[in-house]
Amino acid sequence: MKFDIDQSRDSFNLQPLLEGANIEVRPLRQDDQESLYSVASDPLIWEQHPVSNRHTREEFNKYFSESLASGGALLVIDTHTRAVIGSSRYYGYDEERSEVEIGWTFLARSHWGGKYNGELKQLMLNHASKFVDTVIFYIGPENKRSQRAVEKIGGVQDPELDNQGRAVFRIPTSARRNQA
Repeated sequence: MKFDIDQSRDSFNLQPLLEGANIEVRPLRQDDQESLYSVASDPLIWEQHPVSNRHTREEFNKYFSESLASGGALLVIDTHTRAVIGSSRYYGYDEERSEVEIGWTFLARSHWGGKYNGELKQLMLNHASKFVDTVIFYIGPENKRSQRAVEKIGGVQDPELDNQGRAVFRIPTSARRNQA
């Protein structure tokens, strides 16, 4: 796995270039809107999500604009086919608390249940471990698929829901930092 080696240890780049065996991750750009919508327009991707109509053009356009404005949105590309397969995001970086959120992730159904989501999260966790002690995932209580996926990569659920009724999962990154 390659990481963006131009990173300063003092500055968390929320839009790094990351590459693994199966995916490449790069900053989301305005000109990615149509290729990402071609993935997001599948209603089954959103069936367990709180915004279950995000597959519609109107809701996707809101999501896409928010993603660009966040400063942490990433595009996910299959390295074998060069096809856009999804998106994810770093958000809420808190230097004082030494934590950041990973979320807003979705992948094409053709890339579910295999190596792609795990590799995406591992790349993002490894990058985050250079800057924070904890990565947080907020997941809707009905989204069992995402909860299981985060548990598979070491996420531990807090006993209480957050103030928006979401499940909160945490992954400490210090062990990853010590391995590097």
